[in-house]
Amino acid sequence: MAVVIALDAGTTGVRAFAVDETGAPVGFRYQELTQHFPRPGWVEHDPTEIWTAMVAVTNRLIADLHQPVAALGITDQRETVVAWDRRTGRPLHRAIVWQDRRTAARCDELREAGALDVVRPATGLVLDPYFSASKVEWLLREGGVAPGPNLCVGTIDSWLLWNLTGGKVFATEASNASRTMLFDIRTLEWSSELCELFGVPRSALGEVRPSSGRFGLTVGDTGLPAGIPISGVAGDQQAALFGQACFTPGMTKNTYGTGSFVLMNVGPTCPEPVEGLLTTVAWTLADGRGTHTDYAYEGSIFSTGSAVQWLRDGLGLIGAAEEVGPLAETVASTDGVYLVPAFTGLGSPWWDPYARGLLVGFTRGTTRAHIARAVIEAMAFQTRDVVDAMAAAADHSVLELRADGGASAADLLLSIQADQLGVPVTRAAVPETTALGAAYLAGLAEGVWGSTDELAELWTADVTVPPSAERATADAQHARWLDAVGRSRAWEPPGP
Repeated sequence: MAVVIALDAGTTGVRAFAVDETGAPVGFRYQELTQHFPRPGWVEHDPTEIWTAMVAVTNRLIADLHQPVAALGITDQRETVVAWDRRTGRPLHRAIVWQDRRTAARCDELREAGALDVVRPATGLVLDPYFSASKVEWLLREGGVAPGPNLCVGTIDSWLLWNLTGGKVFATEASNASRTMLFDIRTLEWSSELCELFGVPRSALGEVRPSSGRFGLTVGDTGLPAGIPISGVAGDQQAALFGQACFTPGMTKNTYGTGSFVLMNVGPTCPEPVEGLLTTVAWTLADGRGTHTDYAYEGSIFSTGSAVQWLRDGLGLIGAAEEVGPLAETVASTDGVYLVPAFTGLGSPWWDPYARGLLVGFTRGTTRAHIARAVIEAMAFQTRDVVDAMAAAADHSVLELRADGGASAADLLLSIQADQLGVPVTRAAVPETTALGAAYLAGLAEGVWGSTDELAELWTADVTVPPSAERATADAQHARWLDAVGRSRAWEPPGP
């Protein structure tokens, strides 16, 4: 029985994850990445470290497997950008991570100049430093990266694909391209108008291919076995939507990772932009009948797991991330404590890069357990904000939320989330749905699986939690949350 391996280049670490033909996990390896914070609001990664860590975890995984590898899939942290030299393959600057806010003032400037009227219809995005275009512009203007025929700029999938193929393939696919703010999601092509707006040479961008299809083969001098097909690529949140088998319009998932990302499949027609939400390419599949694209609404929440890391590393209230759930369960409520984890601003549906974190409502009786529970409640409140916006915009009601990611292991979170949404929340049996989706895309291209219908049959639930709280109680809690959000907004003055 062959296996498919997903290479998952996340924000805090990289992993190699293998599944067999039944979709069952058969092994994974993980390695943390160094986080670089050169200035407040700046977040960077070392591209070489990402690549060498990926080689290390993949080799360790392959050494433990007893089955042949049918294909590799790639999934990545999307908006993070790398610039490298086409001749040498060497990075020209540290990767600028999606969380980075250094271009907030530039985005304000563009918005005031009316650029949103160009950006929004073509990309489905908002003018926010979260996305890649202003980061690339900064690299070219201030980061010492010079334009020229040897310049390559790409998201992390392109960087990995380049290295896996020994520099033979410079490409990406539509779900990643749709996060750059340089890609027209209706024509599925790089936008000359947007490239000109941000000063990005079109020649520096890779070829855009379908998400499922053979991109190339591994070469032997990379440190990995040669000749393995690389056959599926998707941004992490679109990969999770695919791994959750959300193939029907209206199906919705939330990945509780470093941030939280709610995606709803809205089908093959690109919808008009909706206030507070992003429109994105979910995936593009190629088969004998041609190419088929699905779109999604997305709500991007910047701080979920990072708030738990703050409890651990910043405040020292817990010794390990797994402690937050049991600690929060020791109290029946937060006793009126609310945390707005706007460490790097607020994402959907607020899109306020100048919001900052707020802890409010605490008294002399507040304990670390109350704060831990406030962190978990903030995950659920932020998700409700996004789902409410989606339900108002879409023709499809959210009847169930499929949950995955590290924090979804906390039953308390699922219970609070179900109460806030008023619908069941289902945790997938395979929590690594991001990697699973990348594996499915690769295996689909290589014939390991025959169709998305077959993949839907493989999906299984771990647990489904129905809502149990009174609607009035949940709504009252959410109203207090919205009050706290309002107090956190526009806290940091605009500036460079």
